[in-house]
Amino acid sequence: MTGGMTNTTKLILGQTLYFNGNPLTEGLGVVEHYRHGAVLVEGGKISWVGPADHVAPPIGVETFHYGEKLIMAGFVDAHLHYPQTAMIASWGKRLIEWLNTFTFPEETRFGDAQYADLIAKRYFDLAVGHGTTSMCSYATIHPESVNAFFSEGQRRGIRAYAGKTCMDRNAPDGLRDDAQSSYDDSKALAEKWHGKDRLGYVITPRFSPTSSPEQLEALGALWAEKPDCLMQTHISEQLEEIAWVRQLFPDARDYLDTYERYGLLGKNAVYGHAIHLTEREKARLLETGAGLAHCPTSNTFIGSGVFDLKGLSDAGQNIGLATDIGGGSSFSMLRTMAAAYEIGQLNGTALHPAELLWLATCGSAKVLHADDLIGNLAAGMEADIVVLDLSSTPAIAQRHAEADTIWESIFPTIMMGDDRAISDVFIAGELAPKPVA
Repeated sequence: MTGGMTNTTKLILGQTLYFNGNPLTEGLGVVEHYRHGAVLVEGGKISWVGPADHVAPPIGVETFHYGEKLIMAGFVDAHLHYPQTAMIASWGKRLIEWLNTFTFPEETRFGDAQYADLIAKRYFDLAVGHGTTSMCSYATIHPESVNAFFSEGQRRGIRAYAGKTCMDRNAPDGLRDDAQSSYDDSKALAEKWHGKDRLGYVITPRFSPTSSPEQLEALGALWAEKPDCLMQTHISEQLEEIAWVRQLFPDARDYLDTYERYGLLGKNAVYGHAIHLTEREKARLLETGAGLAHCPTSNTFIGSGVFDLKGLSDAGQNIGLATDIGGGSSFSMLRTMAAAYEIGQLNGTALHPAELLWLATCGSAKVLHADDLIGNLAAGMEADIVVLDLSSTPAIAQRHAEADTIWESIFPTIMMGDDRAISDVFIAGELAPKPVA
């Protein structure tokens, strides 16, 4: 499929689950679940969702029967690096050493448009195969990497966000631009791709250690010119990183201030990690309405720390869930939810399955300022849908057989599920082809 919405009508039957609010702050009463539910899709959008016996579809409509399988919004990945697809699960380094040893050498290859196209296709195959229907990715400094990602996303009709990663210092030869070229390249790419079909451009300084003040200022100026674009970067991932930022920006009040003073703080900002925030940083993030991307598999894999999901959520912060490929160790948002649960336990909070599902759908969509378009089953939303098999493996099936509630049925799939749990994926109302092994 190429481009945006289609005109076909479909009726999708099975268990349905959607949200009328945020269960993290409003409780489980905001969850709507129907054992025998239905989703009616028309023109690539959801036109109705509710009990199956309450819908009268047009005669001859294409119908999908999923029985006990769970129909819900496709997963939304709020922070990842698609160019790191091929080097995911690289062993044993802390953040800065890991970047220098594995990430930067791999990203250097993306000046080759053919290689960028290959990895973009591979990434989308893996992401959709794991039930992810929207995502926000970093590219590399090469415009070819952005063009490859958006071209493949457009071909599949996916709502996707990305931007050229800008770095003008503390990076190897072949991965540095400069303040002017980062502005020029980013502006040209934004004008080429932003708002085209279901694509959105994201202004993308990697993080302040790899951007000079001049580059941060140039990108802040570009964001002021294009405020409807998202802006993504990293903040407070590891303690060594924070100490490095302190050395590089001795006059800054804190890590966030290295962005704020150059116009890179606002409601359309998405900050990855945000583990070791100061009280001032928390207050400014809340005041501006910026989004935080929680990356639990990455935080454990690289040993970054324990994200305070409950505390930040209770304070009103805007939080979504993310794989952070390839610092994150899985393409699966199910595995990402499981890691969020485990980190929550270490922090004294047992996250409910509803809270985890909300974070991976509505929460991430809200962080991307797309919660009026994606992340939920509701009339008028774009029909990005995942169908989960709640008995996808023998281990999960035997636990599912003992379940007394819908949450006992879903939780084993969150904790032990993978791509085998993904029965089908619909993108803008169209059934996505199964990835070829």
